[in-house]
Amino acid sequence: MGETLTLERLKQAVSSSAAAFRCVTEYQPAGGPGDKVFPPTYEGGKYATEKRVLKDGKVVDCVLLDSVQSQANRMESALLDAWEAGRFKPHSLPMVQVKFEFEVRGVKKAIRITSLDAPHRVADALFRDSLREEDGRKVLFRQSSKGRVLDSADLRNATGLFGLCPTALLFGLWDSTGPRRGLGAKFQRAIVSEIVGMNAQLGKTTGGKVDHLNILKSAGPLFQRQESSDSLPNWTLDESLAREKDSAKLKIGKEGKPSEANLGGVTPDYAYAKDKRNNIIRESDGTPRIKGGFTISEAIQTTVISLTGLRRLRFPLKDKKNDELVKANQTAHTVLAALGLCAATLAREEGSDLRSRCQLVPAGPFVWNLLSGPDKETPFELSGENAVQLLNDAVAEAKMASLPWEQNVIELTPSADLLALVRRSHEIVAEGEEGDE
Repeated sequence: MGETLTLERLKQAVSSSAAAFRCVTEYQPAGGPGDKVFPPTYEGGKYATEKRVLKDGKVVDCVLLDSVQSQANRMESALLDAWEAGRFKPHSLPMVQVKFEFEVRGVKKAIRITSLDAPHRVADALFRDSLREEDGRKVLFRQSSKGRVLDSADLRNATGLFGLCPTALLFGLWDSTGPRRGLGAKFQRAIVSEIVGMNAQLGKTTGGKVDHLNILKSAGPLFQRQESSDSLPNWTLDESLAREKDSAKLKIGKEGKPSEANLGGVTPDYAYAKDKRNNIIRESDGTPRIKGGFTISEAIQTTVISLTGLRRLRFPLKDKKNDELVKANQTAHTVLAALGLCAATLAREEGSDLRSRCQLVPAGPFVWNLLSGPDKETPFELSGENAVQLLNDAVAEAKMASLPWEQNVIELTPSADLLALVRRSHEIVAEGEEGDE
C-alpha cells in the first residue's frame, strides 16, 4: 500500500512531467469465480468480444463488460450523488440544470436534467433550446452571458468552461450542436475507464414460464378493447368490441396470442437475441443467436487520468502577469486532476453492480499509481472521503487564484417548443404502450 495522496503531492505531480494516474483493479463475479456474467449487448444482440495481447505476449479472448462511455456516466453519476448530498460544500460543483414539468393522461411528470446527466454535457441541445432569465428577460441559454462561454472555448482558452462545467474538460466535450456546428469547441477525454472480462467463454442461457392455469394459444386471439375501462382488461375475446384501424380489428401484439398479454406459459428453451420487433436474430449460417452470458477468469477495470492531456489546457486571466498565469494554469490542472480522482474513487466505492446478473466484487484494494517515468510508479491510497477533501482544497486555491467557479446552480427553463416536443413524445409512448398491450 502507498501513502495517502495529499494536495501538495498532487500539485507536484501535475506540475512535473508525470504522464498519468492509473488505477487497475481485479474483480470476480459476486457469485464467485466461475459464475456467469452478462455483458451489455449492442445492435443485433451482439456482445463486444475481441482478442487482446497480454504483457507476456499471450493472446486471450475478452468481452467488454462496461464501456468507456458507460464508465464516464457512472463517474458523473457518482459526482452528482455527492453534490446532492452536499459533500462539496462550501464550494459546491458548477451545475447547469433544466426542469421539465408536464402532464400526460392525467399523470404529472417532473424530469430534471443536469450537466452531469446530459449526453453532451453543457453543450447538449436540451440546454441550447432552454431559456435563462437575465437582465429581466428570458433568452436562449447559448445567447446568455453564461452560454456564450462555449462559443469562444478552446484548448488555449478554457477559463470560462472551467468555471461553468469543469467536468466537460475532464470527460470530454464536442459542441457540435452550437452555432459553429462541427467547428465548435472540442475537448478530448482526460479520463478513460473500462471493465473487461478476461479469458471469456460464451455460455448458454435458458428461459421459460410455468402457467398454472394452462391457458392455450388456441384460446385466442385477443383483441385490443375499444373502450378503456377501470374494471375490464385492455383486451377482449369479443371481436365486436375491438378497436379498428383501416377497417381491420386490432389484435394484441402480432397475432393476438395470450402470451402477447403475458398470459399463458412459455416453453423452456434457450434464450435467443431478438430485434426490436421481437424476431429472433440469426447468425450468417441461419442458426439462432443465443444470449448466453460468459464465464471469465477475472474482470479488469483500468482507469487512467492523463496529466499530459490536462497540461495542454490553458486558462488565461485578464490583467495577470506571466508568472500569475503559469500558476493559474497549474492550479486549474490540479483541480481537474482532483476532480477525476474524486469521480473515479466515488464511483468505485459505489460498487460494480453493472446490470442484471453482472455484479462484480473487487479482489483487492483500490490503489492509484502515479506514472512519472520509465518503470517508475508511485502508489497512493485514496478513499472517497479523502478524494472529496482533496477536491475541495484544490478548488479553494483556484478561487484564490481568481479562477471562475460557479457555486450557484444555473437554472434553465425549457422553451415552449422543446417542452411541447418532450410532452408529445411521452404521449406517443403512452399510446404505444397501450397499443402493444
